[in-house]
Amino acid sequence: MDKILEGLVTSSHPLNLKKVIVRKVVESAENSINEEQCKAMFSLTTRLILEGQDPFQKQVGHQVLEAYARYHRSEFENYFNRNFVLSLLQEGYRSLERKDVAILDYIHNGLKLIMSCPSILDIFSVLQVEVLRIVCERPEPLVAARLSELLTDFVQCIPKGKMSIAFCQQLVRTIGHFHCISTYEKELREYVSQVTKVSNLLQNIWKVEPCTLLPSLQEVFAIISSTDASFEPSVSLASLVQHIPLQLITVLIRSLTTDPNVKDASMTQALCRMIDWLSWPLAQHVETWVIALLKGLAAVQKFTILIDVTLQKIELVFHRLWFPLVRPGALAVLSHMLLSFQHSPEAFHMVVPHVVSLVQSFKNDGLPASTAFLSQFAELMHCMIYHYSGFPDLYEPILEALKELPKPSEEKIKLTLNQSAWTSQSSTLASLPRLSGKSETGKTGLINLGNTCYMNSVLQALFMATDFRRQVLSLNLNGTHSLMKTLQHLFAFLAHTQREAYAPQIFFDASRPPWFTPRSQQDCSEYLRFLLDRLDEEEKTIKALCSKLPSDAPVPDGTVEESSASVPDDISNHYCTKESKGCGNKEKTLIENMFGGKLQTNICCLNCRSTSKKREAFTDLSLAFCPTLVDKAVPSTLGSPKQKDDDCIEIDITPSVEAPSTHVPATEDLTVGPVKDQSECEDVKTNDSCALENPTCANVVDSENMSTQNNRRERTLSVTDLLNYFLAPEILDGDNQYYCEKCASLQNAEKTMQIMEEPEYLILTLLRFSYDPKCHVRRKIMDNVSIPLVLELPVERTTSSTSPEDWTIETDVPDVSENLAKKLKPSNTEELCCSRLVPYVLSSVVVHSGTSSESGHYYSYARNVTSTERCLYAEKSCYFHGQLVERETGSSVMTHNDTQCNDISKDWFLFNDSRVTFTSFQSVLNITSRFPKDTAYVLIYRKHNFGNLNHIQSSSANGLWVNGEPPLQKELMDAITKDNLLYLQEQELNARARALQNTSASCSFRPNGFDDNDPPGSCGPSGGGGDGGFSTLGRLVF
Repeated sequence: MDKILEGLVTSSHPLNLKKVIVRKVVESAENSINEEQCKAMFSLTTRLILEGQDPFQKQVGHQVLEAYARYHRSEFENYFNRNFVLSLLQEGYRSLERKDVAILDYIHNGLKLIMSCPSILDIFSVLQVEVLRIVCERPEPLVAARLSELLTDFVQCIPKGKMSIAFCQQLVRTIGHFHCISTYEKELREYVSQVTKVSNLLQNIWKVEPCTLLPSLQEVFAIISSTDASFEPSVSLASLVQHIPLQLITVLIRSLTTDPNVKDASMTQALCRMIDWLSWPLAQHVETWVIALLKGLAAVQKFTILIDVTLQKIELVFHRLWFPLVRPGALAVLSHMLLSFQHSPEAFHMVVPHVVSLVQSFKNDGLPASTAFLSQFAELMHCMIYHYSGFPDLYEPILEALKELPKPSEEKIKLTLNQSAWTSQSSTLASLPRLSGKSETGKTGLINLGNTCYMNSVLQALFMATDFRRQVLSLNLNGTHSLMKTLQHLFAFLAHTQREAYAPQIFFDASRPPWFTPRSQQDCSEYLRFLLDRLDEEEKTIKALCSKLPSDAPVPDGTVEESSASVPDDISNHYCTKESKGCGNKEKTLIENMFGGKLQTNICCLNCRSTSKKREAFTDLSLAFCPTLVDKAVPSTLGSPKQKDDDCIEIDITPSVEAPSTHVPATEDLTVGPVKDQSECEDVKTNDSCALENPTCANVVDSENMSTQNNRRERTLSVTDLLNYFLAPEILDGDNQYYCEKCASLQNAEKTMQIMEEPEYLILTLLRFSYDPKCHVRRKIMDNVSIPLVLELPVERTTSSTSPEDWTIETDVPDVSENLAKKLKPSNTEELCCSRLVPYVLSSVVVHSGTSSESGHYYSYARNVTSTERCLYAEKSCYFHGQLVERETGSSVMTHNDTQCNDISKDWFLFNDSRVTFTSFQSVLNITSRFPKDTAYVLIYRKHNFGNLNHIQSSSANGLWVNGEPPLQKELMDAITKDNLLYLQEQELNARARALQNTSASCSFRPNGFDDNDPPGSCGPSGGGGDGGFSTLGRLVF
């Protein structure tokens, strides 16, 4: 019969005929035949099963073998014996190797056929040894899956005792070697199915023999913590996680994180690979174990591991959100990683560029699951934006994409952040970011050196003060080591370097005030005032030295020769020229030319009507918030006035001891600095009539105007309001009465302030920080203040000329906020006092983000503004009773929608440390409404000089200045050229290193690349790139 069957299956007869004959052969199995014929039939059918040339032959072999084994059981038991099975597993079968999966299938079927036979026990004992050997040989996933099926059906074949522990450990290592190189969905599904069968076998063993669980998990950790670069464990190990009892999380995580034998490098590697497991489909609880390990490491303060892992894997985790099967777990891990990484915005900023596209994709999806995901994702984004406020250029597109989704309350955001933190905000990183190419804006950022955003924001605002920048760059300062030389070097690099961001370390060391603690947040206004004062005094010193030289002596190094370039007379001011030697201090300094103005304080005795006048120089105006507008009591540390020899008013101020660690700038707590001494004042005693007779003294307003001021809280404050309040008359009465020399007694008086000479650049500081003597902290006034694009400054013109000796910048206006609570507007009559209104165009805005002057973040908006730029006005203002009022609208704020202002509302830049981006005046106007903790702090306006509006900017002055910019000195140009060459070499080395890294990691599941660390603190955004895993599959991702 075996010969007939063999001839039949190899013949060329029709398939239907073959099936009929095979059926007859199967039926003949019931007939009695001798043992020799049975053995021949078993051999033939075994050969057909293992070596059949087509599926038909294999099918015939299975049918005939099962039939003859059923009716001739004893003969089959003798054939399928211990030695035969052992030879199959160790030697293979004829042309088949011993690792062929067909052999395992044959043994599996054979065991089913002799299940009730006594000889099966001998086969079980053989298989217990052989299966351990097989797994030690690291079989392929298909072979391991078939072996797992066999052992699942015949658990008697699983090794026992100590061999069972070894078997589980080796099976774990086998899974760690699994890899699937195919990208086809069918093959990927088969691969997942094969891995699932193997992991299910381990689960069954762990349930039956619990003693095998812990050694198996130790083996898993040993595999994933290996630092051997030649071996990358398979993510299929993730299939085991779902079988680990959750009750063991606490014990296992504590054991891992406190084990001194586990090195940081091994733990970092293990955690990274566990995060890679999020790519495994159908695996459960992976995110639970990952988050538990992150929390465990935070509990033992292993922050370095957490930082490294987060920065390496945050983009990979975010990328997994695109895939439905792994999305829930990826979102859980992403949320924990971002919410706990609270010392720096670097990790968040690495995923920010991908947020909008993800949200838009899920919005278009419209599926219920997508809607639920977006709600959770939006809550996460709002938490991160709240925590890292101060980067509107990054966040505005995200907020626009999320505007239709629910936003969590501030209390919920704070609770979430507090519960998720693993390190405090004071923790800082000292590393600098890897710099890429210059941004599309063409502007250069400034690297944050450790909470130096206060300096960076001010420097960028000064750099964008076009005329000031050009004057600094045009100075010939070769051979000097002055602060101005350092500033010139910085401006030159900002203008010409090819780097994305420049590290201003040299300038920081040269310009940092002595009382500023390094790496601590400081007040940008205080720094700006100190910087301008240093530059001014330095130039005065040089001029003083220059004036002592003989007329025929050469100009010393550091002096400036006359430039042949055509520069407007009102801004052309070099240090000391050969022609001007001997001039002494009669010439204005560059700082005085650019930022200096004159302010006159008039105090009129209400009894005798005599007036005392004092004129002082200023470089910035500190604008206080009216107490009735901010609804707060404003502290006053000023004492009562006392008599002086002349009619100059001196204010007693309680002296404060300055220390670097406790220095509090006076302008920050709504008080002013020390009053200038008598030699710095220009005192003129007159018998002029005061408010009632003199048009320069404003009258008391009527009840209607008082009501208007009291109701200002109903609308948004504007800079014009604060300027009005600054210039508003003040009644000195009660404890603050004025000592009148003419009356020889204390009298009620009226104090007014007038701007007598306007600066080229008007610096306005909004006094947002008030000192709380009870809590010993400085609190911030969070009121939104609208910023006018065009501001008209009332300036009084007098026929008498001012003397250069009156100039000084050592002290600001002494009475900026004295007795603010008592400021009133006197009124009896309403007389129109026409003063010249000088137009100013907004140049830059420095924004403070945060709630305290000791913390938060500074960034700046700025645009290029020149003195002759076209400036059109939608409204005309007049000076009425000491304040700016507007016809019809009552506001001088020009909105961005005004078609006449299109020319001056474009081309804005946002300078945020290293990052420079395009923005618009719309963003400047809406900054506080979009981000409540972000408020305008320092404003710089450029005076508009009327003239030929068609000739806005000279493109070539005498052939020396190109596009209005002066040529650089050779020393500066050589330094920049050298640095640009070095930068190109760095970029080449980085490209080679990344290429080498990508080549060595081509088979791994790591991201293709990631940025280095950003600057420390909450200052310094960073971006990131890279992706990982398979990207060709829509629903399965590994």
